[in-house]
Amino acid sequence: MFPERLRALRRGKGITLKQLAKALNRNLAKGESKNTESQIGNWERGERNPNYLEVKKLADYFDVSMDYLVGRYNNDQVDLAKAMITTSKLTYNDTPLDNNDKYEILQLVSGYLHARGRRSTGDLLNIDHQETLDLFDNHNGF
Repeated sequence: MFPERLRALRRGKGITLKQLAKALNRNLAKGESKNTESQIGNWERGERNPNYLEVKKLADYFDVSMDYLVGRYNNDQVDLAKAMITTSKLTYNDTPLDNNDKYEILQLVSGYLHARGRRSTGDLLNIDHQETLDLFDNHNGF
């Protein structure tokens, strides 16, 4: 599982083995040995296994969990509703989403899926408040 995930992450980022080795070597701790492209190639082919520190560096670089890298967590499917209600900080194109943003996005997705006929009205998110519609513009005398 690890070799396939590492290869997919690297290729998904569009980098070579050499570029990945260079990136991993940027912040070496004292006494830590450099990573090489051949070493990473061995990991991707399943011929060798990285140690804990190497897996941690890879997880940090690719911004995934160590559990995902080693196959303990399948990141192929994420429930958007669950992701939105977690306390995890979510971003969109590096822009942080606050709770109001998350709520509005969930409402848009829910409405879209309902309109597409994928969900029954009973499956829509419950709205716990009533919106008011001010039909009269008091400033213009209407």
